[in-house]
Amino acid sequence: MAILYALVGRGSVVLAEHSAASTNASTIARQILEKIPGNGDANSSYSQDRFIFHVKRTDGLTVLCMADDVAGRRIPFAFLEEIHQRFVRTYGRAVLSAQAYAMNDDFSRVLSQQMEYYSNDPNADRINRLKGEMSQVRNVMIENIDKVLERGDRLELLVDKTANMQGNTIRFRKQARRFKNAVWWRNVKLIVAVIFFLLVIAYIVLAFVCHGPALPSCIK
Repeated sequence: MAILYALVGRGSVVLAEHSAASTNASTIARQILEKIPGNGDANSSYSQDRFIFHVKRTDGLTVLCMADDVAGRRIPFAFLEEIHQRFVRTYGRAVLSAQAYAMNDDFSRVLSQQMEYYSNDPNADRINRLKGEMSQVRNVMIENIDKVLERGDRLELLVDKTANMQGNTIRFRKQARRFKNAVWWRNVKLIVAVIFFLLVIAYIVLAFVCHGPALPSCIK
């Protein structure tokens, strides 16, 4: 994959260009500049043999490149967007009135560098790089989710055991409370029975000591 030619122009006026190979790309590029319809912003591509000319026009400034047909459209248009931003950032409003090739001496070197970068550096394909990074993030997230789910199963088992323990504790407390109440009432009944028995014994003893009918006077 390679970008072999690039230019920056205003209308049909070429402000800067660079070619990485001996081709007729410059001649074809000028024909395309003259045939681009209208004045509005547009992105378009034109085929010529096994090469594709990609054109980006924004605010009257046209950036064009020629790439081989295996390059697709994403990387060439990423290149055109980069060149447009650099050109406007460097020259500002001067592009509106500049003469033909006014920026060629300086900016042709930028075109050459960026053509090399977008043709050969894998990092130039931001979409694929982002997809790779997203794939790594997705794999990490899936791994973490699996761990969370596994931990969730363990937590669920622990919660079940805890709930059972809590249920057993509540039942034990209720049973202990009922047993305590039963013991308390049994003790009360036992105390009452003992007191009643002691009173009966005391009455019998007093009756025996006082010889029966004289019991009231004896008690006095």
